[in-house]
Amino acid sequence: MIEARHLRVLRAVAATGSFSAAGRELGCTQPAVSQQMKALESSVGTPLLVRSGREMRLTQAGEALVRHAVGILSGLTAAEEEVAAIAGLRAGRVRLVSFPSGSSTLVPTALAALRAAHPGTRVSLEEAEPPRSVELLREGDCDIALAFRYERAGGGGTGETGGEAGQAGQGGEGEWDDLVVRPLLTDRLVALVPERHRLARTGASGALAIGDLAGEPWIAGCPRCRGQLVQVCENAGFTPRIDFATDDYPAVVGLVGAGLGVAVLPQLAIESVRPRGARAVTLEPAVRREIVALTLPDLAQVPAVSATLDQLARAAARVGQSRPARVG
Repeated sequence: MIEARHLRVLRAVAATGSFSAAGRELGCTQPAVSQQMKALESSVGTPLLVRSGREMRLTQAGEALVRHAVGILSGLTAAEEEVAAIAGLRAGRVRLVSFPSGSSTLVPTALAALRAAHPGTRVSLEEAEPPRSVELLREGDCDIALAFRYERAGGGGTGETGGEAGQAGQGGEGEWDDLVVRPLLTDRLVALVPERHRLARTGASGALAIGDLAGEPWIAGCPRCRGQLVQVCENAGFTPRIDFATDDYPAVVGLVGAGLGVAVLPQLAIESVRPRGARAVTLEPAVRREIVALTLPDLAQVPAVSATLDQLARAAARVGQSRPARVG
C-alpha cells in the first residue's frame, strides 16, 4: 500500500534532486528520507530512483508515480481542509425532520442560534411525524428526528391535531434503544374551548376533566385521531359529537375560536398559534408527551449534528421556562 507521506518524500526528492535537499525541505534528516524511499520502493516492488553522481534521477516508474502523486496529494490536501472545516463547524450539513408543532416552536429558535454561532453549517428541514420521522432516521434519510411519545400507555399518538388524547403511543419501552435520545421537553395536552364558553375560566381555579365536555360539539383531527378521541370520551362515559375534522391544528384553533366546538391539543401546538377567541384549559388527569431529538450513535459524534442537538435543547429549555405553572 502506498502511503501519502512516502509520496510527499518522493515528490520532494524529484523536485530537489537529492535526499539531503529533500530532507531540508521536509524538515527531516537525510537518513530518514532514504529510509522512506526504500519503504516506498518496497511497496511498489520496483526501483523509483537511480543515483547519477551526486543527484538522484527518477526511473520510468518513479516519473509515473510522481505524476500521479501531484493529483493524489492535492486531492488529499483538499479533503483534509474540508474535513477540518466540518470538524471545526466552519462547514457541514444537517438534515432535520420535525413534527409540525416542533417545526413552528423549537426549530426556528434553535436554527437561528446555530446559524449565528456557526454560519457555515447548513440545515435542511422536512416535516414528518413519528413513527415516520424515526423511520427516515433509521433509513439514513435524515440526521436528526424530532419525535414524541406519551408517558403512559394509551395516552397519545402519532397525530398533531385534536384526537391525540387517546391514541396509542409510538411504541413500547425499548423502541429507541438503537438511537441516541436527547430529551427536550415534557408537553401536556390541554382542552381548547371558546373564550366565552362557560368553562373558559376553569383554569384559573382548577382543571377540567374530559367528561366535563360531554355534550359539546367537537373539532377532531384525522380519521385515525378521531377514532381515538371517541375511545377516550367513551371511557369517560360519553360519545363525542364531532362536527368538524381537520389535520391542520391552526384550523382547529380557528374553529374553536369561532365558537364552533371544543378540542384537545398539545400545549406546544397551541403555543405556535395565537388562539384568538379560544382559551386553553388544563385537563386532569394529565396526559403528557415526551418530546425528544433522536439521532444515530455515529451521527451524534459529528460536530454539526452535536451542535444542532445542543441548540434544540436550549430552545426547549427556553420554552419550558416561559410556560406558566398552569394554563387557563
